[in-house]
Amino acid sequence: MTWIAFAIGSAFFAGITSILAKCGIKNTNSSVATAIRTIIVLLFSWFMVFVVGSEDTITAIDAKTWSFLILSGLATGASWLCYFKALQLGDVNKVVPIDKSSTILTIILAIIFLSEGITWQKGIAIVLIAVGTFLMIQKKEESVSEHKESKTWLIFALLSAFFASLTAILGKIGISGVESNLGTAIRTVVVLIMAWIVVFVTGKASTMISINKKELGYISVSGLATGASWLCYYKALKEGPASVVVPIDKLSIIVTIVFSYIVFHEKLSSKAMMGLIAIIIGTLLLVV
Repeated sequence: MTWIAFAIGSAFFAGITSILAKCGIKNTNSSVATAIRTIIVLLFSWFMVFVVGSEDTITAIDAKTWSFLILSGLATGASWLCYFKALQLGDVNKVVPIDKSSTILTIILAIIFLSEGITWQKGIAIVLIAVGTFLMIQKKEESVSEHKESKTWLIFALLSAFFASLTAILGKIGISGVESNLGTAIRTVVVLIMAWIVVFVTGKASTMISINKKELGYISVSGLATGASWLCYYKALKEGPASVVVPIDKLSIIVTIVFSYIVFHEKLSSKAMMGLIAIIIGTLLLVV
């Protein structure tokens, strides 16, 4: 039953990734932070390719699949850049639920572009996640300046969710016959190139020399946490039933919310707590 420990480990490391990242972008530009942590994530993603032994299949990828891998990589890069900008500007316990809502967009886009059907279970899940997200991002009355700032993080969070759902759709449309870890590794290469292009085009490369060592440490560890989550998830799936492993992994949002309270003292209102419960139930409905 060690696979249960690995499944819980996967959820734990996925959950603390956002916390560690936010600690690392208090004063560091979010695009620079994304570019740095992507280097570490890239190393882990290719390590996973060699773990599963799929490196030899790269030569069998056709031109169409390559083009969609690159497009999905660009969508992933855009999602990451927007996500970390949203984390820098907003509360973790509000940004993360919106990111999780990308599941709704993925289902809707799949129905529109892929002619996928929708079951009553999916329908209920969509409603629960949507209502839960709405409840969790509700805020008390704010000043004009605070309201303007809240709009900014919300825009980036919504864009992050949109690009995340687009990544999944592009994968379904044009990526076939590619081992999932290899596909992730190739997409991460695209993300790395894109992230560093953004850093240099926006003139933020010069800020790297002045990055606080403590923040650099948090950024690096957040990349390691992502890699650790992938390793634990793979190990859990290899030894345990997917019907149990996947739901446990999806509960990483609970870890994030708990640590956002411990580290940043972000408290949940009773309304937000109801929203969290709705999101958890909705997410579990999609995977059980």
